[in-house]
Amino acid sequence: MQAEEVIGKFKAAGALLEGHFVLSSGLHSTKYLQCALVLQHPKEAEMFGRAIAEHFKDKDIRLVASPAIGGLIIGHEVARALGARFLWTERVDGVMTLRRGFSISPGERTLVVEDVLTTGGSTRETIEALRALGANVIAAASIIDRSSGKADVGVPRIALALLDVPSVEPSACETCARGEAATKPGSRKVVSGQ
Repeated sequence: MQAEEVIGKFKAAGALLEGHFVLSSGLHSTKYLQCALVLQHPKEAEMFGRAIAEHFKDKDIRLVASPAIGGLIIGHEVARALGARFLWTERVDGVMTLRRGFSISPGERTLVVEDVLTTGGSTRETIEALRALGANVIAAASIIDRSSGKADVGVPRIALALLDVPSVEPSACETCARGEAATKPGSRKVVSGQ
């Protein structure tokens, strides 16, 4: 799957938004990828999952894990394509945690999958949580990498498409400086200029 095709799917679904956004990292950006608008279609999710899995078909992946909530659909599809099991981490009191009775086998070959990577924070936290339980995290993957390959998650990683989309601290946000309110996607919450 070519990067242009991936971006084309996002555009066709109205999932590549322009405006003033507060990302989950707290950074501000003029572009936002609303993956749910693409992944709501099972055939699209399956296609992206198979494309990611293709990169790891000879790596003996036994477990695919994703940070909740954004990585759940794509992580599940990658696991299905690889014939691996799937689980997810979630934040409890601000710390990425494995819950719901999930367990890790010592040395289990693991791939961490996210929908969109911006700073790599959620992926890094998921990797740390899994490693603390004995997983052998060998790589990470995402549908889109907003950092254009710059984010470091501590393991080799791939993305189906790279975008160079600036994201800045609120104090350095030119849109905020103009007094324009920001939207926190997913919640549709308007945040006053910061």
